[in-house]
Amino acid sequence: MRADPYTILGVATDSGPAEWKRAYRRLAMRWHPDRSDDPEATERFKEINSAYEQLLAVNPENEPKTDSSETEESVAEPEETIAKAADIRLNLEVSLEDAATGCHKTIHYTRGNECPTCAGSGEHGMAKTRFCGICHGSGRVHDAKRNLVRCTDCGGRGLFTERICADCGGSGREMADVSLQIRVPAGMLPGDELRLIGQGEPGDEALQAGDLYLTLIIHSHSLYELRGRDLHFRMPVSALAMMAGGEIDVPSLPGVLCHTLEAGAAERRTLRLPGKGYPGRGKNRAGDLVVELEPIFPRKLNARQRKLLLQANAALLDDVTEALPQIADWRASYGVQ
Repeated sequence: MRADPYTILGVATDSGPAEWKRAYRRLAMRWHPDRSDDPEATERFKEINSAYEQLLAVNPENEPKTDSSETEESVAEPEETIAKAADIRLNLEVSLEDAATGCHKTIHYTRGNECPTCAGSGEHGMAKTRFCGICHGSGRVHDAKRNLVRCTDCGGRGLFTERICADCGGSGREMADVSLQIRVPAGMLPGDELRLIGQGEPGDEALQAGDLYLTLIIHSHSLYELRGRDLHFRMPVSALAMMAGGEIDVPSLPGVLCHTLEAGAAERRTLRLPGKGYPGRGKNRAGDLVVELEPIFPRKLNARQRKLLLQANAALLDDVTEALPQIADWRASYGVQ
């Protein structure tokens, strides 16, 4: 554990109580065990408390004193003005339709809030005195050569004077539930981030509030598969419509599109509709709608349907060489009229 309290708090040796308190609150917020996942957080927090107590011993009233020549603003270090509280990162789950068109969402999360007991100061109640656990109240310990030297943990005092708020552990913060309504812009893709400035962990006079980062997650869709900005899906189509070149209704995010198929073979084919897929955003253009058409042949016919198909088949046989060349070749090979 570092011995010099000025070094621990990161303040100059000629600094005053106002700077000590500001440095203590900033470090306590960062290293409080309830706020930090660092394995050394507990020891660092104890070290910071010990250093602050040693410096407060210089001022019996334990309160910062300022006058017109020394205010908190005048002694603030430049880097403290840009220091930030912790950011918060969360996932934001939305449907494909909501992500495409944009939407409003209400999110719920937990962040620190000013402790109501100590009003965010980290200090509350009467000062309590406890013996130093290193020197057991004597103020002296043995060094490596078995000589008695001043205890660096308590600064030779043998005891600590504490006014740490019991409810927040001196951090000045408690956990609070937050509800926030946000707007999701249209055309965001999975993995894109929304940054909400100042909606992270709250700041104080020494720290700017942190930011809230929301990473977009789009739910899987029952029909569409998003690939970049293209939307892919499979669609069954009547084989007769594919052969004759009929009209088909194609679903899309804005609504149903009417498309006329080119006449051709009744086999799988890919239909691409430019700009009809996932919407663009900024300089990124809209994607395409990519449809894999699967031909479906009739499985059961009623009397009327059979009659019509037989009439169509007769018409095809009348021009068998053009309409059904494989049948025409087979007939010619085996002398079938």
